[in-house]
Amino acid sequence: MSNLRYNAGEIITAMVTPFNEDLSIDYPALEKLINHLIDNGTDAILVAGTTGETPTLSHEEEHAMFYFVKKVVNGRVKVIMGAGSNSTETAVASSKKAKDLGADAILSVVPYYNKPSQKGMYMHFSAIAKAVDLPIILYNIPGRTGVNMLPSTIAKLAKEHKNIVAVKQSNADLDLISDIKALCPEDFAIYSGDDSLTIPMMSLGAHGVISVASHLVGTEMKKMISDFKSGKNDEALKVHLKLYPLFKKLFMAPNPVPVKAALSNIGIIKEYVRLPLVALDDEEKQQLISVLNNYTFVVK
Repeated sequence: MSNLRYNAGEIITAMVTPFNEDLSIDYPALEKLINHLIDNGTDAILVAGTTGETPTLSHEEEHAMFYFVKKVVNGRVKVIMGAGSNSTETAVASSKKAKDLGADAILSVVPYYNKPSQKGMYMHFSAIAKAVDLPIILYNIPGRTGVNMLPSTIAKLAKEHKNIVAVKQSNADLDLISDIKALCPEDFAIYSGDDSLTIPMMSLGAHGVISVASHLVGTEMKKMISDFKSGKNDEALKVHLKLYPLFKKLFMAPNPVPVKAALSNIGIIKEYVRLPLVALDDEEKQQLISVLNNYTFVVK
């Protein structure tokens, strides 16, 4: 699928934000994490997404962290910035700031809590697309926003704005993937927003995944996607089934609490999260570790 209007790669990792015990950003751990991701299959890093705990980060922290990530990455992979908001004015301003900071693209979520109509969503994303000359990945996640952006709305945006290049679809209804694929231009990319639905969505034309599990098993996921795209469906299924218990266990508690605990367990970062999130209790941690023990993690 080299004919995509913008190709951010097959695995975009929605990166966690490492914290120190005082809950300030842990920059040495962040550098270690960035290099770990690049060494283990990540094609692009998403900074300041929900997995990065953006509801509890200030804009100043997001901008400082993005600048740091961009510097450490040094062109090795693409760096995408989460720039969404449920205020169109704020989303436009954040998108312009992402452009100023050197973002390769932005991820922009459907406005949450205020539950706009389809027309409101269309006008929201059109305003962003007109305001900033950057590739825009739409983010449709009804479980967090309270409203679903319909395939017809996604298609209208994709047809009218060339810089709206992809959608991250976090909705288990696979018929919607068929609808998006049928309605949108061929060069518009679909990304699974759920690790466990990567192969099912790819079977309907998705390009890849915006992933949490790639923090841990990016190399295996890369093989799974490569096997699937090269027609080795049985091999891809084997990898999927091997990784499936981990995919599910990483959402045993609100994201990114489990993945931070897992990264702490293998020595990449500490597990600290900011309230209102709380760390796993001892029983939950043992459940997670019992699953982690079934895998081998490559840490340099």
